[in-house]
Amino acid sequence: GINTVEDFDRVLKCGADKVSVNSGAIRNPDLIKEAALKYGDQCVVLSCDIKRVDGEFRLFAKGGREDTGINAIEWIKKGVSNGAGEIVVNSIDTDGVKIGFDIEMLKAVCEVVNVPVIASGGAGCSEDFVKLFNKIPTIDAGLAASIFHFGEVQIKDLKKLLKENKINVRI
Repeated sequence: GINTVEDFDRVLKCGADKVSVNSGAIRNPDLIKEAALKYGDQCVVLSCDIKRVDGEFRLFAKGGREDTGINAIEWIKKGVSNGAGEIVVNSIDTDGVKIGFDIEMLKAVCEVVNVPVIASGGAGCSEDFVKLFNKIPTIDAGLAASIFHFGEVQIKDLKKLLKENKINVRI
């Protein structure tokens, strides 16, 4: 529900350090620049729901329900040039299917930006994180939900496995 700079202000005043925006930025691309100028690039997180359409990485809106027709890689490059200080890449193709992160999509994003990139969508087990960080050493984080919520993976066990595989992690 982030659609205006006032929405950024409201969320930050509630204690957030960063604000993630997706559909609001698609409706108003200047929102990224306005928020970055007012609060700093480090505060603006561009969240992107991406799916392959006819061999192209396409940006989706409204929680992944609406194809915008926008090339996702170009959108991300533009977002970073406008002041997004971090990118969350959610692969609609892998989200919820627990077959691993979308390495191809994430590599394509990491190759065109110099800001932190967070992978989302696809984690089904601890080894998926090891694969992510080994295949894309420049990725900054891996995000997952259901495997933690349903107790399929314990965070302490995941951190131990990452450390054993010489992947930088806070214990």
